[in-house]
Amino acid sequence: MLRPKIPTNPTPTGVPIPLPVEPAAGVVQHTPAPAPVPVAPVSSRPVVQLTPGALVALVGGGTAVVLVVGTVLVSLLLAVAVTAASVAVCAVVLRSMANGQHKR
Repeated sequence: MLRPKIPTNPTPTGVPIPLPVEPAAGVVQHTPAPAPVPVAPVSSRPVVQLTPGALVALVGGGTAVVLVVGTVLVSLLLAVAVTAASVAVCAVVLRSMANGQHKR
């Protein structure tokens, strides 16, 4: 019931590899013409060239993003630390109040 069903593949999916055939006696074998050299496909995407001004703007923008994200993360960490400290102080006060009532 929990075993996965593996589908069967009735037809091979690989590229067939031709087997070498030895020529018969007295048959002239012609050598095939060499295959043409493949040409690299032309990319339809435009080439991006950065000017010095664009590079400075890109670096400045990246720096600003890093500083903003860092500030947000540090402020979140500080908020968690302040909350933990206030909860700890409340726990100490409540504990001292409870111990004070037991002594009376």
